[in-house]
Amino acid sequence: MRRLHQLALGAAVVLLAAGCGGGGSGSKASDTPVGNAGSHSSSAASGGAPASSSGAASSSSSAPAAEAAVVVIKPATNTTNADPASQIQVSVANGKLTSVTAQLSGGDAVAGTLDPSGASWTSNNPVGVGHTYLVTAVAAGADGKQQTVTSQFSSAKPTNTFAGTYTPDNGTTFGIAQPVSITFDKPIADRAAVEKQLTVEANPPVAGSWHWFGAQRVDWRPQQYWAAGTKVTLHMRLDGVKSGSLYGKQNRDVTFTIGRALTATMDVNTHRMTVTSGGQTKTLLTSSGKPGFETWNGTMVVLEKQQDIHMDSNTVQIFGVNAYDIPHVYWDVRLTPSGTFVHGAPWNEGKFGKINGSHGCIGLSSSDAEWFFNAVIPGDPVTVVNSKDTVKADNGFGDWNLSWADWTAGSALH
Repeated sequence: MRRLHQLALGAAVVLLAAGCGGGGSGSKASDTPVGNAGSHSSSAASGGAPASSSGAASSSSSAPAAEAAVVVIKPATNTTNADPASQIQVSVANGKLTSVTAQLSGGDAVAGTLDPSGASWTSNNPVGVGHTYLVTAVAAGADGKQQTVTSQFSSAKPTNTFAGTYTPDNGTTFGIAQPVSITFDKPIADRAAVEKQLTVEANPPVAGSWHWFGAQRVDWRPQQYWAAGTKVTLHMRLDGVKSGSLYGKQNRDVTFTIGRALTATMDVNTHRMTVTSGGQTKTLLTSSGKPGFETWNGTMVVLEKQQDIHMDSNTVQIFGVNAYDIPHVYWDVRLTPSGTFVHGAPWNEGKFGKINGSHGCIGLSSSDAEWFFNAVIPGDPVTVVNSKDTVKADNGFGDWNLSWADWTAGSALH
């Protein structure tokens, strides 16, 4: 968790066969239309004076000449502080666009959409923060001639920007319950604008939705657990997206893989945890939270693993007669940021499978804790049943404790 990255806009070039032939003349575009004014000609009536009553007046005029294409590119050429939230727009009068290419200064092509009529072209994304572009548009005019227009401009570099830290990271493997999660460094005022620029692609495809936890965190999950082997890609297109007074500055594509399927279910009444993977089930004897310190009910997701940690009850606000300070606790699998672990608890030997005697963690014998530690990976679900309070959805990845209706209601676009 993770890196901040800034990438260029995705590549695409709109190129159509020319609708009319003929030689072209080139000119540079500004906000001022570019093209030749239409010309008109006419001839005087025959004779210089009115005809007699017996004569007939005659006159003739020629039809107006066809007009040249007039191409406008915005932002205008030589602009140095274009609004990062603006898009590149190309339009033509008296003709049809036959090709538009837009490039970043590094050479990356900019994706855009040509209107079916050929009257306009618009970039798919904002110009973003601190980029330089070269745009070339070619149009065929009603006069049969070709116009080529260019614009080179730069976007502004505002300091009031936002960025997101995401998980999972690129190239990683996670369990079947892992959401895509982004935490922003500043509160997001326009969540809908930001959410529109965040997409998740899965292979095989799966239905899913974003859900906001306050103004700085948004998660995406499918309706059901991922299928093993799914390839998941997060597309972030936030460069130039405006939220209140802030501008996004990130474009990123992040791909991770869903590993083998593993689920764990712990029953506080039977003091047993069943772990299922690959068609095999193993049962572990447990000692979970004692009265007053009950283990969270519901589904939690493995966040991280550490072989040895120092556990001090002060860090979880437990003091007095229930306080503890254990320098070495082994085979630690974290389930929540608030301090819920599955770990070895040799001091509770004799309670496993019989009595709940912990301060909220799921305690195992040293050998079972080592086995569990080696079996699970981040993203695996651990579900606790028959306990009291359900873990909050934003305590780690308690996302799965919300119904699908409640989950989708948390999207800014629903």
